[in-house]
Amino acid sequence: MDLRLLPMTTASMSPAQAAALRAAQKALAAKAAAAADVTATNAAGAVATPRTAASAAVAPTRGFGEALRTALHDVSAAQNRASALQNRVQLGDRSVSLEETMVAMQKAQIGFQAALHVRNRMMQAYTDVMNMQV
Repeated sequence: MDLRLLPMTTASMSPAQAAALRAAQKALAAKAAAAADVTATNAAGAVATPRTAASAAVAPTRGFGEALRTALHDVSAAQNRASALQNRVQLGDRSVSLEETMVAMQKAQIGFQAALHVRNRMMQAYTDVMNMQV
């Protein structure tokens, strides 16, 4: 998901949420730039060779549907992990810290909010396209 396209109001976010969102935006921008480098190299007919070590770990996605499916799977996994950690804390498991649980819950919440914004943007785009005069 490209979080740079989302209208974010930091007034409704805590400073930790805003910082996590900025970090996610930077990571996604780096991943997109690396994927664009690989795609441009493939389009030129040459062998794909990533330019940086960070982009070597990024595999090009097959398309928008696959990227969306992967992003939704990641959001679901984050929510499941946060829920599991929360249950373990409530049961008194000393191997799980409260801080780790709270961070996992915040990550899951931010991921869900981002997915919700993307869904709303996609629905608005679909509505706009369907309402266009042909």
